[in-house]
Amino acid sequence: MPVDNIKLSQKAKESLSRLKRNIGIQQWNILCRWAFCTSLKEPSIPPKMNHPADSNVEMTWKIFAGEYGELYWALLKQRLKNDRIELTEHNLHTQFRLHLHRGISYLSSNSFFC
Repeated sequence: MPVDNIKLSQKAKESLSRLKRNIGIQQWNILCRWAFCTSLKEPSIPPKMNHPADSNVEMTWKIFAGEYGELYWALLKQRLKNDRIELTEHNLHTQFRLHLHRGISYLSSNSFFC
């Protein structure tokens, strides 16, 4: 089952705010989709880091994924299989959060966007 609510860290919120200003995309969910897919593309497993849910940016899975929720969830499941990570609800939710935050970090450090 996909994540019910997605709440970003303050650091991720600040990075997305800079991206919003610099590239003109105003919706958090679109930037988060880009970030998630950017991280999935990276062949390495995202490092286990604590990303506190300490910002006021929060969205439901439906807002994050839109009409493609099943596709994003299937991509995550396939990625866990490829990385040989057991497909438990806890692992899926943890890896989603790690991929999302790693992707936000990648997008915000890309000189093309900033």
